[in-house]
Amino acid sequence: MTEILALIPARGGSKSIPRKNIRDFAGHPLIAWSIAAAQAAETVTRLIVSTDDEEIAAVARRYGAEVPFLRPAELAQDETPDLPVFEHALRWLEAHENYRPEIIVHLRPTSPLRKVWHIDQAVLRLLEHPEADSIRSVSPPSQNPFKMYRIGADGLLRALVEVPGLPEAYNMPRQALPQVYWHNGYMDAFWADTVTEKHSMSGTAILPFVLSPDDWIDLDTPEDWSRAENLVLSGAITPADLGFGWAAAHG
Repeated sequence: MTEILALIPARGGSKSIPRKNIRDFAGHPLIAWSIAAAQAAETVTRLIVSTDDEEIAAVARRYGAEVPFLRPAELAQDETPDLPVFEHALRWLEAHENYRPEIIVHLRPTSPLRKVWHIDQAVLRLLEHPEADSIRSVSPPSQNPFKMYRIGADGLLRALVEVPGLPEAYNMPRQALPQVYWHNGYMDAFWADTVTEKHSMSGTAILPFVLSPDDWIDLDTPEDWSRAENLVLSGAITPADLGFGWAAAHG
């Protein structure tokens, strides 16, 4: 059986929403929603939370996730990128357990309204394409970058992105511009070799997993939080709609 590791990174520090990973979100700690989705995914064979925080670790274990190690504090800073966090996890698991998954699913706690079947669909698609390095969830952006500018040293606007064969793309109607996609952070999956051998979270051969903008909400601000939580509290979205319940968790 292919070993598929779902890894949820959840550090203790958070500036925009303090202690957000264990803050109550519609009746359960925020991180519990990602844990429940990973537990319900048929393709996931193991679920681990990487955290530097004892309280987050305790909550994660209570909801059924493994926390076999605490992440070093130097890998839990505001500026810490994802790659060293995942490298640390894979090194620890191989050194202490002789465990090495084939595929890793990256689930960020800030996407609590994640659909279980999206996890399974992404993993299965990556398995069907071993030539790819990863698969990433993307969505059409609200603003087209071909209509964006930067300000030059002379104080004048310069096009952010040039379109070959399309002069003054910023003056063209949206329909005439190339379709672009935003990496929304909802879910990523990649071969373990992409991390350990290519030292990347994506590699260069990246499969798209295209989502409608209505399919994902990322909790970056208190306003995002309120909007997403109200969808659950109002009954507009239920755990069953996402593909899981709370029977298996200990909330």
